[in-house]
Amino acid sequence: MRRLLDEVGPVDAAGIEERVVKYTTRSIKKTSKLFGLKLAVSMVDLTTLEGKDTPGKVASLCQKALRPHNAPDTPQVAAVCVYPSMVKHAAKHVKGTPVRIASVATAFPSGQAPLKTRLAEVRQAVADGADEIDMVINRGAFLAGELTLVQDEISAVRDACGEATLKVILETSELETYDHIRAASFLAMRVIRPGDFIKTSTGKTSANATLGNNQVMLDAIRDHFLATGVEIAMKPAGGIRTAKQALQFLIAVKETLGDAWLNNRRYRFGASALLNDLLRQLETQRTGAYQAPWGFSEDSSGY
Repeated sequence: MRRLLDEVGPVDAAGIEERVVKYTTRSIKKTSKLFGLKLAVSMVDLTTLEGKDTPGKVASLCQKALRPHNAPDTPQVAAVCVYPSMVKHAAKHVKGTPVRIASVATAFPSGQAPLKTRLAEVRQAVADGADEIDMVINRGAFLAGELTLVQDEISAVRDACGEATLKVILETSELETYDHIRAASFLAMRVIRPGDFIKTSTGKTSANATLGNNQVMLDAIRDHFLATGVEIAMKPAGGIRTAKQALQFLIAVKETLGDAWLNNRRYRFGASALLNDLLRQLETQRTGAYQAPWGFSEDSSGY
């Protein structure tokens, strides 16, 4: 661990916190705000990860993903994200459309299962139609310094994905420090492919995506790109519920990585509640009237 930390360099935690506070003070208005809201909608991985998920709920989610709102200029979301058992049901509705199917796998959210079991889950999800796989790393192994084991497991999952995009979830709240988050980011980026993602969180812990851990990972992506030319994508997930938050995250992307990362091939939001607030704010921008939250349902029937 010490060798890896020395290789990638330490994080100035105070500097990170000072920097991200500035993102929250930026004022985005009119045309720029409308552009940002639509961009954020197009970056959403619309997610349902509950034990009570049913084929019917997934069908409703897919309809909302395909048609978030009646306004014709509202973009579709990037993907729907579901458990492996629900992939085949999502495929009935969105396969062949621009909306991709993402599936959490590898014993999500704990990652505590034999590697053989985790790889079998990945292969089945891909066989059922998943375009993207969101895996969790073994945080216990990482914190114990078993870095080769962690990296080998990421490589094995990458190979099991075939042509599917891989998103590597670090679960930043369990990595304890910004230095560990930066180190884990590099550990993953060194073995995943261009266009694959690193991701903050499962959304199943008490602390999820923050501007701070997002910034640490964006900085790592920038430094890795400058050193290798390899373009790695980013996905903050969990806890991003408002359009205001989403715009702050997009400011961080623009100022750290530039316009080349301002698209849904290189940046995503893992969220369930965020989409409705984005739609409310879009409608407010169009009409000038503040929109009530109950006017936006979980499926397309509420419009």
